[in-house]
Amino acid sequence: MQIPGLDLEFSALPAPVPVWHAQVTPAQWQMAATAVRDAGGRLLALWAGPTAQQGAAVGTPGHSAAPGQACMGAAYVTLEGAFWLSLPLAQQGGRWVYPDLASVFPCATRMQRAAADLSGVFALDAQDTRAWLNHGAWPQDHFPLQQDPDKLPLLAAGELVDYPFVHVEGDGVHEIAVGPVHAGIIEPGHFRFSVVGEKVLRLEQRLGYTHKGIEQRMTQLAPLQAHRLAGRVSGDSTVAYAWAYCMALESATQTTVPERAAWLRALMLERERIANHLGDLGALGNDAAFAFGLAQFSRLREDWLRAAKTVFGHRLMMDCIVPGGVNCDVDLAQRELLLQQCDAVEKEVRTLFTIYEAHAGLQDRFMTTGRVAPELAAQLGLTGLAGRASSQSWDLRCDQPWLPYSDMAVVMATHHNGDVAARVAVRFDEVFESLRLIRRLLVEMPIGDLLCPVVLPRQPTRGAGWVEGWRGELFVALELAGSDQKNRILRCHLHDPSTQNWPVLEHAIMGDIVPDFPLINKSFNLSYSGQDL
Repeated sequence: MQIPGLDLEFSALPAPVPVWHAQVTPAQWQMAATAVRDAGGRLLALWAGPTAQQGAAVGTPGHSAAPGQACMGAAYVTLEGAFWLSLPLAQQGGRWVYPDLASVFPCATRMQRAAADLSGVFALDAQDTRAWLNHGAWPQDHFPLQQDPDKLPLLAAGELVDYPFVHVEGDGVHEIAVGPVHAGIIEPGHFRFSVVGEKVLRLEQRLGYTHKGIEQRMTQLAPLQAHRLAGRVSGDSTVAYAWAYCMALESATQTTVPERAAWLRALMLERERIANHLGDLGALGNDAAFAFGLAQFSRLREDWLRAAKTVFGHRLMMDCIVPGGVNCDVDLAQRELLLQQCDAVEKEVRTLFTIYEAHAGLQDRFMTTGRVAPELAAQLGLTGLAGRASSQSWDLRCDQPWLPYSDMAVVMATHHNGDVAARVAVRFDEVFESLRLIRRLLVEMPIGDLLCPVVLPRQPTRGAGWVEGWRGELFVALELAGSDQKNRILRCHLHDPSTQNWPVLEHAIMGDIVPDFPLINKSFNLSYSGQDL
């Protein structure tokens, strides 16, 4: 398989979704980015890989890296699937460097800044080189992911640095600083508004406050246990993250999970999607002063989560997906309970949809607010639910359906207006579609095993996981050492779609008023924790 317009052969990874890998030169690194963009593809993820000293044997035949040499990884999406590129880096001026991708894909900027903070690798000629995840918690010359995890020294606190926000000047322009600590029970993030009166001229975000060393911790865990940490990257996506990690591990070990296990995984993923949409639809109503919507959707979400606790043993279905399958099942009585709940929830959500659509005050707040035009969405790489509301028609369940989605004929929910109203409409459509899928999954679920053994390989290997979560597509790149290194994890990069979408939120608020920001922010509902790895 090849990237259109690029003469580079890839090797297929054994995953249920199409993922290919190749090692590239710096010239091919840049050519691949341009070729993907010209073919209408997207940048999926960008990260610093393990050093050659940690995992040289994982490399592609015919390519070798010097001991201690750093590398970069990038994943792209085209209509054919995902392409994972590995680039061994060269040193320049005592630093590991690689060609900048932000000039081709603007969404690469923050990924490159995070890689610089964590791994000491730097994009040549990058315009934005400010620290992203390092708020002074470690020295600027210390790079956590390039240290031996078994010999990692205690870190001395770095010096606090005044973050250089971009200043907007002009007659009547002033700044409003919000956060990082907020009035509500939400994760920390700082928002710096430049405004004239109430009109927002510019918004700049400062995130990274929830960085907790997850990617370093992954290298200290046994591969068969690390799914528990993956499921805690962002609690509202625990099913999606656990599935993506297990898919990557099963890809690396060439494991095929039992068919019933795959159906149960999809059942939990769709339930997770509905739970989050119910919560968001209520919160969006509340942010537009429609407290009735919050009350009704909160009640529905609570009932939905209680049923998950009854059937799967946990309200969020945490730790239900494990390497090789699942550790839970649905009996006949539980199936009937879930089916009856689908009928009851659909009836009420359809009634609430009619109320939302007919409420003039609500629609006045939703329509044209926080609009992201399709052209801008494509340029900035807006993905997932928010992307589909701006004509970015990508949904992994439809584009590259894997078992059991290959039997479901999933209908993609899209909209073209790109405003809050469009993102609300997509949520309603996805609730109804997920309810349809859940019914089919429950009624047609095959009989069979729930688990199969996962045997770790003797040789170093890699695997990829790629799952459409409720917020968008999650990608996990996993590299394992061979048995001579105790089969430990060399590198596990977990990518959240929020990484691409947070910068777009800065554009969505431009031209709107400050009081509309909570509404616009909730319409995206991005994860702080998911991108603060």
